[in-house]
Amino acid sequence: MQILTGRLNIVAVQAMSKASNMTTLKELELFAFDPVFNRPLAENPHFVAGLEMNRYLYDTKITREQCAKVVVKNKLNALNNPYAGHGAKITVEDVLNSEMISYPLTRLDISPSSDGAVVMVLASEETAKKLSDKPIWIRGVGWCSDTFSLESRDWAQPISTKIAAEMAYKMAKINDPKREIDLVELSDLFSYKELQHLEALKFCSKGEAGKMVDDGVTEIGGELPVNPSGGSLGVGNLYECSGAQKALEIILQLRGEAGKRQIKNANIGLAHAWRGVPTTTSVIAILSN
Repeated sequence: MQILTGRLNIVAVQAMSKASNMTTLKELELFAFDPVFNRPLAENPHFVAGLEMNRYLYDTKITREQCAKVVVKNKLNALNNPYAGHGAKITVEDVLNSEMISYPLTRLDISPSSDGAVVMVLASEETAKKLSDKPIWIRGVGWCSDTFSLESRDWAQPISTKIAAEMAYKMAKINDPKREIDLVELSDLFSYKELQHLEALKFCSKGEAGKMVDDGVTEIGGELPVNPSGGSLGVGNLYECSGAQKALEIILQLRGEAGKRQIKNANIGLAHAWRGVPTTTSVIAILSN
């Protein structure tokens, strides 16, 4: 926004996570809950995520096995990302048989807390062309924060992501996301959220995201690669840095600098971040080369 005013030409944007320094992480997470109705119960965000996952699977008939396939895919993608700390070759059975945290959410369904930092340089169009021979353009953005109340939210679908997507698509003049967007980096803080967000972003209808995973659509070589970086399940939960990490991966892909995980003919990408339980804030950026 500062650049659009014409007052500034170059801006540096920095984000970081130092989760390893958070000696009271559980207390910090609890502080995000509603202070009157929810915080006194000392609820764990993973407990709430388990309830949401259970409702989502019930409403859509998506299975735990399809959610587990998301974990397998993303951790495998992460093996080709030197910035990812949680890449691994695992199986669906490994995910399903890992420690049960809050049914149906298991330990491997949850992205692990991690450290990380990202710095990006934004510039006006004229300045960007002078600074780089491969500038990446911001075509559209969207942001929305839904209710913070656990009692009044829709547990089966992420309303904030749907609204943010409508804003970003309108600005970017995107009419058919699945046909016009080449790759996606979206929030997978929990395995089921990747599927839930695919539906909210209009890449498929409600309840069809599981079939996309079954058919290999979201794999690196698929029709719509999703989280080629490894996502949060493979890179790690970077908290306030998660959105920047998603944008960075799209930028690397559009510049042809993603190494072994490079998507062929990538011209338009979507980066999405979700703040995570218990809040419901979503942000989207559509980028192109």
